[in-house]
Parts: sequence; structure tokens; C-alpha cells
Amino acid sequence: MGERKASKDGDRKVGRRALLIGGTVAAAGSAVLARGELARLWWRTPGVEKPRKEGEVDYAGARWVAASDANWRRADRPDDYGIDMVVVHVTQGSFDSAVKAFQDPGHKAAAHYIVRQDGHVTQMIRELDVAYHAGNRDYNERSVGIEHEGFVDRPQDLTDEMYEASARLTARICARYDIPVDREHIIGHVEVPGTDHTDPGRYWDWEKYMRLIRRARTTPA
Repeated sequence: MGERKASKDGDRKVGRRALLIGGTVAAAGSAVLARGELARLWWRTPGVEKPRKEGEVDYAGARWVAASDANWRRADRPDDYGIDMVVVHVTQGSFDSAVKAFQDPGHKAAAHYIVRQDGHVTQMIRELDVAYHAGNRDYNERSVGIEHEGFVDRPQDLTDEMYEASARLTARICARYDIPVDREHIIGHVEVPGTDHTDPGRYWDWEKYMRLIRRARTTPA
């Protein structure tokens, strides 16, 4: 699942368009644009990092537990990579074992969220960062990964509480990034090109899950 090297995302030319505009009036206007761009991107200056608040979560119902920084890449999504997909996983183990694996720098993989069988949601990577969860660089950069506690060959592991909590989470992610609620944009790990994973497995009830997501989209947060 892991990726070997972070890609560079510093392709923006700060104020470049402003510098190319001629004329006194245009120059004055472009100076304002340049200042605005510089103010917005000050943290991209070498040696300066975008401010982060420790323990902050993107989903109000989640509890923060940090993954090892070897299992994700710092980014500024959706500004540098657009988010247009949610990838559904099953842990093939317990909740505790998944948390332990994602905190292990040697694991080289982790998802943004883990949903427990009782509906508890844990966030381990910020949505603005690229998690190594899909086994495909492009899909990692454009998606949010959600793990679900259990085994793919045990339908009893896929509880109603888990489906409902995950659906609420996915609905909020889709609303935040304007992701269509359909099976082209909400997919299983098995559907990611180039991977050998089978999760969420044949017992995952996609019809139920999508129905719950659509219902959650119309319910006030």
C-alpha cells in the first residue's frame, strides 16, 4: 500500500500573472492580486509550514489518534490535489490492531478514518493530507480512505451501527468536497486499479450503504 517518495506540489507561480500585466491601472490591480496570493500562500515559503492544530479533526464525531507520519504525506488538499472520491476498506482485523498498524512506521499504509463495529469513528490522518491507503498514487491523492473493523468473510462484522456511522461520515465528506453520491465516486478498495485487495468484500451491502449516505445528506449535521 505504501508509497516510496513524496511528490512535489510547489508548481504555483505566486504573483506571476500580476507581473505580466502591463499598464498603470492593470499594474495597480495586479499588485493587489499579488499581495493577496502571497498572503494566502505565505506558508509555502521554504522552511515555513502551514499552521496545524494538534488533535484537530475534520469530522465532528471523530476522536483523533495520530498515524505514523511514515504512512501519509503532508499536503494541502483540495488546493493541491482535488478530492473526488471515498474509498471503502475493511481492516481484516480488530480496531485495535488497525490502529497499531497505522501507528507503525514500518507498515507504510494507513487510512484517514477507522469506523468501529459499535459506530465509533477515529480519525488518524487529516483529510488535507494524502494517506497511503489505496495502493495507487493517483487514487491516494484524490480520495479519503475509510477503514471498517472486521473481516471480509464474516458478514456479522458489518453491523448496522458501523454502516450508519460510516454513511454519516461519508455524507459529510461528499458534502465538503462536492463529491457525487454514486458508485463511481464511492468505491471499494477492490475497485482501485492495480491493487490485489478484495475489501470490502462480497458481504458489503452497497445498496444499503448508498441509501444511508443519501439519507444522511438530507439530515442536518
